[in-house]
Amino acid sequence: MERSVAYTLRFAAIVGVVSSAVVATAAVALSSRQEANRLLDRQRKVLDVVGLSAPDERLARAEVTRRFEEGVRTVVVELESGEVTSGIDPERFDSRRAAQDPESSRPAPANTAGVSRLPNHTLVYHVIRGGDIDALVLPFEGVGLWSTIYGFVALSADLSTVRGITFYEHAETAGLGALISDAEWQAGWVGRRLFDDDWSPRLRVIKGRAGSAETSPYEVDGLSGATLTGNGVTEALHFWLGESVLGPYLERYRLERGIT
Repeated sequence: MERSVAYTLRFAAIVGVVSSAVVATAAVALSSRQEANRLLDRQRKVLDVVGLSAPDERLARAEVTRRFEEGVRTVVVELESGEVTSGIDPERFDSRRAAQDPESSRPAPANTAGVSRLPNHTLVYHVIRGGDIDALVLPFEGVGLWSTIYGFVALSADLSTVRGITFYEHAETAGLGALISDAEWQAGWVGRRLFDDDWSPRLRVIKGRAGSAETSPYEVDGLSGATLTGNGVTEALHFWLGESVLGPYLERYRLERGIT
């Protein structure tokens, strides 16, 4: 009987150790796969927003990677100084995770975008054509009606006009605020002006219909029944592309390229 009890205890201990090892191994493998999927999704959204792929185009993983590596250079920007740093691997860096870590983030200054913390660094994408920068893809985020809205806005190399906008995560109301992901609505941003003559963000989602990019360069069509979502997009863009977040980087960029 004693041997039976001892055997049972040893067997249970062995099973426990083996099970723990299997779970740990599976967790590591799953984490690596999730990281790879996150990177792939980010690359696909960048391709979409600058027209290097179509949103409805079915691309294999290898094709997404190929187009991204051929046409886009990812840089890590220190937000307070606006400097590009080489000390962080852009493929491993996650700005959202960094914002949750007190050692790699800071409290956000007062803002109407609903952002409470800012990462010390973020990723910016340079779209390259003919050996030079053809467009910038900049991240932004802010609170909508029900969720935090995460997106990218693409600007021409001289920062004069919007090349595209996309949203890669939100939980806004289906059929209303969720229409920010609608391709037709996003197309209405193309050709608009994001900055005024003093380089302050001015483009906004209005109530009702905006005119053409020529007659209403600083206005985008509102979404019927989703005023708060539209306001959230506006406030997120103004905060992230303003002096408190990406402003220092954009100022350095303009100086380096002689943009006045």
